[in-house]
Amino acid sequence: MEKRFAGRPAAPGFALGVLFPLTIGTVTRVASGAAESEAEALHSALRASIADLNALIERSAADAAAVLEFQVALLEDDVLAEPAFSAIVAGHAADHAWQQAMQQEIAGYEASEDEYFRARAADLYDLRDRVNAHLTGSALEASVPPGVIVAAVDLAPSRFLAIDWSRGGALVLTAGSATSHVAMLARSRSIPAIMGLGVDLAELSGQALVDAHRGVLIVDPDSSTRAQFERDAERAASTRALAAAASIRSATTADGTPIRIMLNISDLRELTDLDPAICDGIGLVRTEFLFDDRQGLPDEKQQYSAYRRIVEWAQGRPVTFRTLDAGGDKPIPGLTPTGESNPFLGVRGLRLSLAHPDVFRTQLRALARAATHGNVKIMLPMVTQPRVLSAARSLFEAEVAALTSAGVPARRVGLGIMIEVPAAAIAADQFDAEFFSIGSNDLTQYVAAAGRDVGAVADLADPMQLAMLRLYRYVVDTARARHIEVTLCGDAGGDPSAIQSLLATGLRTLSMAPALVGDAKLAVAAVDLRPVPELQPWPS
Repeated sequence: MEKRFAGRPAAPGFALGVLFPLTIGTVTRVASGAAESEAEALHSALRASIADLNALIERSAADAAAVLEFQVALLEDDVLAEPAFSAIVAGHAADHAWQQAMQQEIAGYEASEDEYFRARAADLYDLRDRVNAHLTGSALEASVPPGVIVAAVDLAPSRFLAIDWSRGGALVLTAGSATSHVAMLARSRSIPAIMGLGVDLAELSGQALVDAHRGVLIVDPDSSTRAQFERDAERAASTRALAAAASIRSATTADGTPIRIMLNISDLRELTDLDPAICDGIGLVRTEFLFDDRQGLPDEKQQYSAYRRIVEWAQGRPVTFRTLDAGGDKPIPGLTPTGESNPFLGVRGLRLSLAHPDVFRTQLRALARAATHGNVKIMLPMVTQPRVLSAARSLFEAEVAALTSAGVPARRVGLGIMIEVPAAAIAADQFDAEFFSIGSNDLTQYVAAAGRDVGAVADLADPMQLAMLRLYRYVVDTARARHIEVTLCGDAGGDPSAIQSLLATGLRTLSMAPALVGDAKLAVAAVDLRPVPELQPWPS
């Protein structure tokens, strides 16, 4: 009998297949009875888990690598496993000691008043199960057949990345958030995904249809439902073909207003086989992809080489490099501070760079050198007060002067700021920046006091709510009055359902993941800006 379940769309698309409930197998482990042997078993499981995650990092794009590196940092911190080793000394078996210690740690995170820490409990569950799987010999990474619809309560990013999605499939979660890391990974890889179905996982079995545009899962569909699904999927395929054709055309609204479409880039590999003609430039290069502590911090030569390759790929189009935006959910062991009560509100972004001037100066030198090869701009993240922009500018100008004096080709370029802190948005007129870039992801969670990874408040973290639209318009008006460019580079910029409202705020430059360009250009073409539309949040 057909059953329908409604959830939240997380990554658009259609899928037909067999539901594959993803659970963790359990294996009874025979303890050695010797504390030294049990301790070594836990040490070995920890090392193996770190190796697992590092192997995933090696074959993952930067967006996924940043998430996984957070988990590696947790496992490498001796404090996490200390209670388990103490329990082993007291006579407990390694698996029981680890399980109990992690449950206590998870309970502390879940009971926290801080939404950031509640959201990080998902990472701890993943680490608990991964280490335990190595201890017991059970299979954490279940063998997932190709093309199935993976069903789970929630799914950690590392488990998502371990699945081979090359032959299709879909993801449905009974819990989870459409703004979580795993949802972002699904969107970037075009894997249809629905979150928050709110049903028992045991109900999800058999043949099913996934309509991730509407957020509907249909189990055991009847013939008429299948026929309608096939028609909807065919229309979606036609739309994808139109989007592919639109991706290489200029973006223009129905009334003839030109809109600049830029790219968000997280890794050099994203540019492989990508035609620069699909975009007007790169609106955001996340330079964190170079800062991988597994091989040490990148030196000036390594950074210059990578930046130059990106600039040359753009063939004269503007390229905006964001300086190191570590911290928050992107820790770099040995560089970002540990033990902060709330890393999202701590030493991150430009604050971290100014706290480590040697690291910052190295990056600024590499960027100044790369700027001689094309149209480069530098963007500073997590700017809150005008004085920190002045401090960064002074460092940059000093490095350009030093390079020039040494006979090294370098160029001073425009310094802009990310508008992702409410203080910067509200007082945008006070910043002597040469351009603005609105980071809608962080700005939304700070304005709404709702973490993007927290399913219970996911509906509040809406980048298109009226409060956000008013902030966007104020920033746009401020930039226009000063004759400087403003771009939006958060997830909303590539969402077709958001584009009409974004253009209504006066935005004329949007930056997005390369895979979203075609659909975004189709959405732009459907917008008529005559007369200027009123600000309206998108329908809920």
